[in-house]
Amino acid sequence: MYVVIGATGNTGSVVAEKLLSQGQQVRVLGRDPHRLEQFTKKGAEAVVVDVSDRDALAKALSGATALYAMIPPNMSAPDVRAFQSKVSGAISQAVQKSGVQHVVALSSIGADKPDKTGPVVGLHDFETKLGAISGLNVLCLRAGYFMENILPQVGVIQSFGMLAGPLRVDLPIAMIAARDIGAAAAEALRKLDFQGRQTRELLGPADVTYTEVARIIGAAIGRPDLSYRQMPAEQLKPALMQMGMSANLADLLLEMSESLNSGYMKPLEPRSPANTTPTKLETFIAEVFVPTYRQKAAGA
Repeated sequence: MYVVIGATGNTGSVVAEKLLSQGQQVRVLGRDPHRLEQFTKKGAEAVVVDVSDRDALAKALSGATALYAMIPPNMSAPDVRAFQSKVSGAISQAVQKSGVQHVVALSSIGADKPDKTGPVVGLHDFETKLGAISGLNVLCLRAGYFMENILPQVGVIQSFGMLAGPLRVDLPIAMIAARDIGAAAAEALRKLDFQGRQTRELLGPADVTYTEVARIIGAAIGRPDLSYRQMPAEQLKPALMQMGMSANLADLLLEMSESLNSGYMKPLEPRSPANTTPTKLETFIAEVFVPTYRQKAAGA
């Protein structure tokens, strides 16, 4: 039995789908029973649970062979790190209480650092808590910058005719599609060939700058002159809050951006076949970004 936390999310949904397609027993955890129905129709067992509830989580982990663990995003949390700490503590305690032997955990590049990396500090703490559990085999997948983070640029393009954000125009970033993270996690869960505490970086197909992102998007939407501009934090924070983020999350994301810009937060592994994933940015733009862009344009 495999248990998947965040089964309706970008990565957890792929983990659940992959395992179910292979005929595995899967228990999906989430907050919305209706969104979990897509998996129960395919044979999964669904449990509605609050990931900050240690005892409920421990019960949901009963009889599990392995767990896919992640801290679900909470854009409106007034204190993001407090939320992360509560959830990572509950998951870690539930793992210890349930006796699960193998955990694949979603982490991030930069989780090696204990500070200055915004919300990734919470993942550093998550890794530390899981790593402290005696006898647990845990693989922390340190993923690169999600390609899905580009999607809010749809509104920016339609409002201002350009891409804008806090990152340097010339900063190469390891961008990865969430589907590839989910596929890697599902494979690791099936193989269970890791022991002790291990980390593995997932760097996407190539490093790209936001200038290159603008060029690829521009070509795909028929705006070849599309450009990207780095904006100051004081202008970006109100925009991030208008998107539904708490002031605290906006501050943490801007802190993370500073660490990326300075090189403080970066991959530790050289690029290799083991940490390079297949979905190209051009593919993501064509299959995900462009339909989102056109749908919003049609509804405008």
